[in-house]
Amino acid sequence: MEIYSAPISKCSKEHQKIYEEWFNYADSDSDGRITGNDAIKFFGMSNLPRPELKQVWAIADSKRQGFLGFKEFIIAMQLVALGQGGHELTANVLNSEVELENLKPPVMDGLDELLAKKKHAPKTSEPELNGSSQSQQSPSAHWFTSTKSANKVSLASVTSIIDGLKKLYIQKLKPLEVTYRFNDFVSPLLGNSDFDAKPMVMLLGQYSTGKTTFIKHLLKSSYPGAHIGPEPTTDRFVVVMNGPDERSIPGNTIAVHADMPFNGLTTFGTTFLSKFECSQMPHPLLEQITFVDTPGVLSGEKQRTQRSYDFTGVTSWFAAKCDLILLLFDPHKLDISDEFRRVISSLRGHDDKIRVVLNKADQIDTQQLMRVYGALMWSLGKVLNTPEVMRVYIGSFNDKPVNEAATGPIGKELFEKEQDDLLSDLKDIPKKACDRRINEFVKRSRAAKIHAYIISHLRKEMPAMMGKAKAQQRLIDNLEDEFGKVQREHHLPAGDFPNVEHFREVLSGYTFDKFEKLKPKMIQSVDDMLGYDIPDLLKSFRNPYD
Repeated sequence: MEIYSAPISKCSKEHQKIYEEWFNYADSDSDGRITGNDAIKFFGMSNLPRPELKQVWAIADSKRQGFLGFKEFIIAMQLVALGQGGHELTANVLNSEVELENLKPPVMDGLDELLAKKKHAPKTSEPELNGSSQSQQSPSAHWFTSTKSANKVSLASVTSIIDGLKKLYIQKLKPLEVTYRFNDFVSPLLGNSDFDAKPMVMLLGQYSTGKTTFIKHLLKSSYPGAHIGPEPTTDRFVVVMNGPDERSIPGNTIAVHADMPFNGLTTFGTTFLSKFECSQMPHPLLEQITFVDTPGVLSGEKQRTQRSYDFTGVTSWFAAKCDLILLLFDPHKLDISDEFRRVISSLRGHDDKIRVVLNKADQIDTQQLMRVYGALMWSLGKVLNTPEVMRVYIGSFNDKPVNEAATGPIGKELFEKEQDDLLSDLKDIPKKACDRRINEFVKRSRAAKIHAYIISHLRKEMPAMMGKAKAQQRLIDNLEDEFGKVQREHHLPAGDFPNVEHFREVLSGYTFDKFEKLKPKMIQSVDDMLGYDIPDLLKSFRNPYD
């Protein structure tokens, strides 16, 4: 079963040249993107009814980017041609038996005359199939080089939701984060690559629960550096992503790579980076999703101390960046060790991303499976400490056929349905990536605001002259009470406050009277961003035919 079912553009080289000329004409800003306004002007030449053009945009912009790159533009034109031919425009029409390579370009009324008039104009660089030209930079790329230049960026230059979030971050949220040292306590400052990164899926579990095999099963091939065996074979964090050729890149190199969103991992030190690598290979699935394979979680306190880096901290960092977190269990390894308990606890605040997979379930019969499922739910309930039941997918995610001798025909049918459910969950990730970015941005904004209130409160509680050391130690010792004061003073939800122990640990290295006082203008700026700017951004880049 194909995991990603978005339309795939196939057209002859002759038609591609025609579409390149059309794309360059329709792209009014010459930035390698067709915006909603561009689409309304250009698509109108097709004389298709507005409801059909609305459907064309919805299918072509399946990721809700708010613009069409060249690849998406080809998809849109093929849909227009099919619409003119009387086909019903559905999400699967381009994956059906329609012969796309021989599908003629649509009839665009008056376009030939307009192109003839534009012949004398200087040529722009031709777009690539990935949605932008090789020499073309994102209009927001320079926002991360200088705050002064960023403040001059006009609203007209924002061509997508992601670009808008970048602009809002630089102008309104980043100053608050820098002033109150949010990057030291919670999360490193964001860069351009953090916004542009592909959606990520992280796999967590004890050794030999099938994490690497699961990735191989989805890719239908191995990837550079993949090792599979009954012993703990994956001893490092491996990011599996798309690339021009098959190769492994060491962690220190990836962490300083400007085009990759892993710069924040430098805070975990060289020891961790030596246990981190990137595995690149060309693959259609990896064009949409990046996978994070992790070392097997250890059992027992003694084994935990052998790790030379903060394993829980690293998983927490990846959890904040990922769009989906898969916790894999083996029917023969249901115990949740001390380290696994800490890892699951570190996922606090990301509950909506977590999915539980009971893998290798065809190794036991139906009666045993029923007992194992009950035991797993009981164990998870104690660790997650929540009344809601978490969704558990049951299956055997490898390339071997289901062991029907153990499961019986009923078990086989159950596994197939469960696997289809999980794969459809994974399928939706690229489509929901933009919504996830907005969700994470809003979550970060609220966290930064609460952080600013806490830091400024600690500064305010310090004496002006004498007894500063004692006052600081008292505040650290009674940090939970201080959190309560901040919560009551500013009417904030208790669940949004950071972990007390972690915050206390970081605070011990700072002098409180060097902290900044509360700056209401900065807080108001973030409030305005959450209340007005982000909703306006979402309105601006919805379907132009709505």
